[in-house]
Amino acid sequence: MGRPPAPSPHAPVLLPPSLGRRPPPVPRPGPEDDVTTGVYRSHWMIVPLQVLAVALVFVALMGPILNTFGFGWVMMLTVAVAFGTLAYVLPAWWYGTFGLREDHLVVHSGLVMRSSREVPLSRLQAVDVVRPLLLQVFGMADLRVEMAGGDASAIRLRCLPQGLAERMRAAVLAHAAGLPGRAPEAPEWSFYRLPFLLLLGALTFRVPVLLSFILLLMLATAGVVFGEYGVIGALLPLTLGLLRYFWGPLARYTDYYASLSSDGLRLRYGMFQRRMQTVPPGRVQAVRVVEPLLWRALGVARVEANVAGYAGARQGDSATLLPVAPRRRAFALVNELFPESEAAHVPLVPNRSPVPSLMGVDEHLFISIRGLFCLVTEIVPVERVQAVRLVAGPLSRFTGRVAVDVDTPPGPVRAKAPGRDAGEARRFVDALVEYGRRARVPAAGTERWETRSTLTRRRGRVEEPDRGTAGPGEPKAEKTGACDTSDEKGTQGAGDTPEP
Repeated sequence: MGRPPAPSPHAPVLLPPSLGRRPPPVPRPGPEDDVTTGVYRSHWMIVPLQVLAVALVFVALMGPILNTFGFGWVMMLTVAVAFGTLAYVLPAWWYGTFGLREDHLVVHSGLVMRSSREVPLSRLQAVDVVRPLLLQVFGMADLRVEMAGGDASAIRLRCLPQGLAERMRAAVLAHAAGLPGRAPEAPEWSFYRLPFLLLLGALTFRVPVLLSFILLLMLATAGVVFGEYGVIGALLPLTLGLLRYFWGPLARYTDYYASLSSDGLRLRYGMFQRRMQTVPPGRVQAVRVVEPLLWRALGVARVEANVAGYAGARQGDSATLLPVAPRRRAFALVNELFPESEAAHVPLVPNRSPVPSLMGVDEHLFISIRGLFCLVTEIVPVERVQAVRLVAGPLSRFTGRVAVDVDTPPGPVRAKAPGRDAGEARRFVDALVEYGRRARVPAAGTERWETRSTLTRRRGRVEEPDRGTAGPGEPKAEKTGACDTSDEKGTQGAGDTPEP
């Protein structure tokens, strides 16, 4: 087997060690109501809300046209549209039911075109409880169930009573873990709560936001002093940009709270739209810790991840695991997500190019650290690697430098290590391939995480420990996967794709 190059004795240590073992969780009582039997519907308030929405849209679009015939015509046609909408919405609400049948979620919907879906919960990827501002007023919530089939397979149960949504979430997670649906909700313990002042300061203390704010003040002052109203054309895009990159994250991540449980990572956040996101064990495919230039002075970082199951716009919305956190706390979350590894123990090797970077690999993790102004640490478990490539462009082949690219499922993490000597990079690739083969455990998977046996590979043979329910702090079974290599000409080898 090719061994990775030894780390330089003068290589900087950038990864902090683990914060230590967690305190034991305090058990919480489970839900009293049983949602594993019976048939359920959305809250009846969805019917008048849909009728009101259609009526308002009709008045806004057709009102100015019908107003030429008189106000009476507007009222009469609006009432007719409202009753017509009610005649369709009410039966559709009545026939739209859902429930649990053993370990399947059964959803019936539609009125003219009837649809019935029966989804095995062993393929569950994530469960979110979302409460927009309007639903919070009426005490309701939406339940979103992400499945392994991608964007089209996601299930959204709208306008449920909040208590029913939370109990259904607990039952779905219990079935997905291989436990009875009546099992109490898994206990959790606090991991990190984001202070509002830290969030406010971190969002302000960014180079694009500071430059945009200074430019906005300069243009506004020049417009007032010189009476030049043409600066409004430049003020508008700057204001919209600040609203998007400052006010948007501020409203989204206010009251951010992260906790850990045997069901995975639980995140709660939101000012106007409250969201409870649950990422089961094994769904995080890769992680990156982002440290912008000014944030390094504050000692804080952002943690993002490639989470299996989310697709489309939901992938970007659900990629952030910690929006702002102290650096040690950020790397402690990485150790929690990959419990059988320690990122601080991976030997890092610097490159020999003008733009410094570090790369390291061991039997558990591949780590790449790069960036001059914005430091990015990318961490990928070797069993999650789908393919590994050596990439060399025309200039790189002339200088003898290549880049090591590691492919993972879709998400913000694009693990790569540029500017490497060809021989050194080849040894890294060979080591990563060998570690990936050792990490394959054919009987292990991410589904049924509470009842499956944890398989480990030691000294070339598979050993199966005693069966039992893994505790919240115990290592979980590894996911199968493989990696392959390609030559410098860009021919990519095909590897086994890990199960979503």
